Amino acid sequence: MNVNFGKFFICLGLFFIVLGLGVILFAKFKVPFLGKLPGDIFIRRENFTFYFPLTTAILISVILSLVFSFIFKK
Repeated sequence: MNVNFGKFFICLGLFFIVLGLGVILFAKFKVPFLGKLPGDIFIRRENFTFYFPLTTAILISVILSLVFSFIFKK
């Protein structure tokens, strides 16, 4: 077994812990702009609702990419 493989799983576990805490906190403290940005797709019909937070997903991806690039910088 490689030591880097173990470090990867530790980092992955910490990531899921932080993600879980974020979901719990997000449910309690609503961030007013997330999910309602221009570019988020929301379609409501009589018996159908479709929601795809495209812009929100891109924003979160960019922020996480920047955070992880600073954390794992060599």
